[in-house]
Amino acid sequence: MAAVLALLSSLLWGSADFGGGLLTRRLPAYAVVGASQAAGLLVVSVVALATGSFGGEAGWLPWAMLAGASGALGLVTFYAALATGTMGVVSPIAALGAVVPVLAGILSGEQPSALAVVGMVVALAGAVAASGPELGGATGARPVVLAAVAGGFFGLTMLAIARGAEHSSLMTLWGMRATSVSAFLVAAVVVRSIGGVVARDLAPLAAVGIGDAGANLFFALASTRGLVSVTAVLGSLYPVVTVLLARIVLRESLQRVQQLGVVAALAGVALLSLG
Repeated sequence: MAAVLALLSSLLWGSADFGGGLLTRRLPAYAVVGASQAAGLLVVSVVALATGSFGGEAGWLPWAMLAGASGALGLVTFYAALATGTMGVVSPIAALGAVVPVLAGILSGEQPSALAVVGMVVALAGAVAASGPELGGATGARPVVLAAVAGGFFGLTMLAIARGAEHSSLMTLWGMRATSVSAFLVAAVVVRSIGGVVARDLAPLAAVGIGDAGANLFFALASTRGLVSVTAVLGSLYPVVTVLLARIVLRESLQRVQQLGVVAALAGVALLSLG
C-alpha cells in the first residue's frame, strides 16, 4: 500500500509540475505558487473541518511550518527553472532532492543496500549528463542551478512531511498550506501585486494547487506505512509524468546525451527504491 500511495503522489506531482511550468511561461513563478497554494489550502481546510481534524495534539505544527516554507521556496525556484529551461531536464534534476530524506533515514539508523548506493551514483551521473548541454545553451546555467536548489528544498519538504505525518497527515498538510499561503499574502501586500493573475487563470491555478495538495497527502500517508527512504524515492518518480506530458503536449526534443542523462537519473531513482 505504501508503494502505491507514493506512486500516486508521483503521478499528481508530475501533472501539477507540468501545469505549473506552463503557467509560469506567462505569469511570475511567485504568483503561480501563491495562487495554487491558496486553492490547495481551501480544499484541505474543507476536508479537515469535515473530518473533525482540528483540535488534536499539535506535534505536527513545527514540521508543517518547515514543510510549508521549504515547499513554497522549492516550487518558486522550480517553476522559475521550468519557465526558462527544458522540462525534461529540469524535472529529473529536481527529483534528486530525494537524496535528502534518504540520508536522513541513514542517519536515523536505516541501512541502505548496495543497490541503493548504486542508485545514488547512477542518479547523480544522470543529472550531470542531462544538464551538460543546457549549461552551454542559450539559457545558460540558470535553469540547472535553479533545478538543483529546488531539489534540495523538495527533499527537505518531503522529510518534514514524513515527520509531521507521524502525528497527523492531514493537519501537517493543512499547516503546510497555511504557512505558505500566509507568506505569499504578506509578500503580495508588500509589493502590492498579485503577479497579473486574471479570472481565466483561476481554474488552471486551482487544478495545479489541488493536484499538488493531493500529492503531498498521498506521500504523507505513504510515509506512515513504509520506510521514508523508500517512499521518498518512489514519490520522486514524478519526472516520468512531466517528461511524458512535455513530449506529448509540447513536442519537446532532447539531445541524445540529455536523453541518456534523463534515463540514467530516473533509473537511479528506481534503483534507490528497489534498494
